[in-house]
Amino acid sequence: MSTLSAKQGGSRWGSLYAREGRLAWALITPTALIVFGVVIFPAIFSVWVSFHKVGLNNLNDVFHAPYVGFDNYVRVFNDYAFKYQGPKNWGAAVTSIIYSFAATFLTIIVGLIAALLLNRPFRARGLTRAVFLFPYVAPVVSVAFVWRWLLDPRPSGVLNDILMKTGAIDLPLGYLSTRGLALILVIIFEAWRYFPFAMLMILARLQAVDKTLYEAAEVDGATTWGKFWYITLPELRYVLGAVFLLRLMWTFNKFDDIFLLTGGGFGTKVLPVLTYEFSFKLFDFGRGAATAMILLLILLVFMGFYIAVVMRNIEE
Repeated sequence: MSTLSAKQGGSRWGSLYAREGRLAWALITPTALIVFGVVIFPAIFSVWVSFHKVGLNNLNDVFHAPYVGFDNYVRVFNDYAFKYQGPKNWGAAVTSIIYSFAATFLTIIVGLIAALLLNRPFRARGLTRAVFLFPYVAPVVSVAFVWRWLLDPRPSGVLNDILMKTGAIDLPLGYLSTRGLALILVIIFEAWRYFPFAMLMILARLQAVDKTLYEAAEVDGATTWGKFWYITLPELRYVLGAVFLLRLMWTFNKFDDIFLLTGGGFGTKVLPVLTYEFSFKLFDFGRGAATAMILLLILLVFMGFYIAVVMRNIEE
C-alpha cells in the first residue's frame, strides 16, 4: 500500500500539471519579491513609522523607536502649514483640494476641446495629434524648466520681455513668486501637461460613437450645439467620469510638478510637498509618514467613489 502511494505521489510530482505549476511559481516569485520589497513592505513600514517617533537620532535603530500613538497625526493637523489659517493662508490640505479639482477640471475641458477638434478630418491630422502629445510624453524636468524660463522674474524673462516691450507692464513681474498667481499658473501647467491623456481617452470614445445618431439629428434639424449636448456628451459621460476621477487621484498625489516650479512656496504647498518637507527638511520621519497616511486615506476615498460610481455604471 505504501509503495503504491509513493508511486502515485511520484507520478503526481512529475506530471505535466505539477511541472507547469512549479514553472509558474518560479516565474512569479521574482516579481512577487520585487513587489513586496518595493511596494508592500514600504507601505506597511510607513504605517508603522507614522505611529513612532523617528528622526535622524534613531535611524540606526529605527525598529526600537518610541511609540507615540496618534501624536504625529495630531501634530500634522495642528501644524500651521497643514490647516486653514484664513484667506491669505489656506494650508496644504485646502490648497491640495483646490489645486486637484481645478487642475483636473481644466484638464478635462482642454482635453475635450482637443478631442473634438482632432475628431474632424483635416490635413496633417496625424502630425497634429503627435504634436498635441508632446506635453504628456516630454520629461517633466525639461518642460518645468522651460516654463520657469518663460516666467523668469528678471527683465530678461521671455514673458516679462514681451510685455515690457509692448508696454503692457512697466516693471518685471515675479509670476511664480506671487501668492495666488503662482497657484493659478501651476494649475494651468498641470492642465497643459496632462490634457493629452484626457484627449486620447475621449477621442477613442468619440470615434466609437455611431455616426447614424448625428445623421438622424441633422435630418431632424438639430444644431451643432444640440448634437453636442444631446448626443456627444451623453455618449462621453462614462469616459469623462472615469478620466476625471483618475486624474483627480493622480493630481492629488502629484509632487514633482509643483516642486519643480515653485518648491511649494507662495501659496502652492500641497500635501505631497508637505510630506517631503517634514521628512527631508525637518527630518521628522514620523510626522512625514503621518502626512502620507492622511494623503492615502483621502486617495482611498476617491478610489472608493470611483469603484462605487464609475465602475458600477460601466458594468451596467
